[in-house]
Amino acid sequence: MGDLCTSDARLNDLWTGDVWMNDDFVYTSSDEIFLKLAARAKAVDTLKDLKYKAEEAKLIIQLDEMDAIDYSLFEQAYDSSLDVSRSLHHYEMSKLLSDQYDTEGACMVIKSGSHDTKSQMWTEQVVSMYIKWAEKLGQNARVAETLRNKNGVSSATIEFEFEFAYGYLLGERGVHRLITSSSSSEVCSASVEIIPLFLRASPDFEVKDEDLVVTYPAKDNHKLAEQMVRIQHLPSGITVESSGERNRFANRIKALNRLKAKLLVIAKEQKVSDVYKISKNIAEPWRVEETRRYVKGQKMVVDLKTGLEILDLKSVLDGNIGPLLGAHIGMRRSIDAI
Repeated sequence: MGDLCTSDARLNDLWTGDVWMNDDFVYTSSDEIFLKLAARAKAVDTLKDLKYKAEEAKLIIQLDEMDAIDYSLFEQAYDSSLDVSRSLHHYEMSKLLSDQYDTEGACMVIKSGSHDTKSQMWTEQVVSMYIKWAEKLGQNARVAETLRNKNGVSSATIEFEFEFAYGYLLGERGVHRLITSSSSSEVCSASVEIIPLFLRASPDFEVKDEDLVVTYPAKDNHKLAEQMVRIQHLPSGITVESSGERNRFANRIKALNRLKAKLLVIAKEQKVSDVYKISKNIAEPWRVEETRRYVKGQKMVVDLKTGLEILDLKSVLDGNIGPLLGAHIGMRRSIDAI
């Protein structure tokens, strides 16, 4: 538990004010200081909880050696060991997720690659895979919007309202293809987009009204939700939409927040200081870049970004995508270190 001692000492420095005199910490506002303080405090609490659970499991083992244990304590020890394993994995991963926006929640937009029945059924499976992944973590994933028909899902938006969701899921961005035949001729696809979902406060900058075109698609397509709002940002060409709220006003606010989040990410990727300096009419290469292949005949999954292969298609579709997420996080850190 060396990390606990280090984190506890660092938290004490922040509380006592030593950080104000430390050249290693440069902040532009008091909000950043308190966010840093909250993050340190949470890390300390996590490590203390891990230490408690490990000591609890150790005590139960000692009782077993003394033949002073019953079945319920065995169950408790098993549950504690699972909690420790999950918490340790999350803690280790969160230490790697130090990039801007990594700590935020995530808004995932999944769209079917075509209007045929098989692609829409595949898109529904992809949505289910991510919901199951969040459930296995014990976290909240909400299907905020869905456009479905009798065949399946043509589009869906999932909101992951927990810390580090964006950092975990960023590598999922791109095209996910299901190959259903050995000749690779039968292919279903779904595109996945990841946008930061800001958990503490919405992005604090204004977008000029004259740069926006706001429309209500249900006027032209009665299959769409009446309250749907679509916003196009003219300088960048980006279009976002929202339909999951109760009325158009609320959907307009949510769509605008999604637009701002996308602009912030693009500004970061283009290495410009603010959103007003991003290149005009930007391309979004992730829309056509293949991220992963799910090969039905060989019952395997191939991640094209990291090269990782998993020989258990059913397990992956059941939400066990941790190794795939971890491989991408490791690759990101390796690239950053170069």
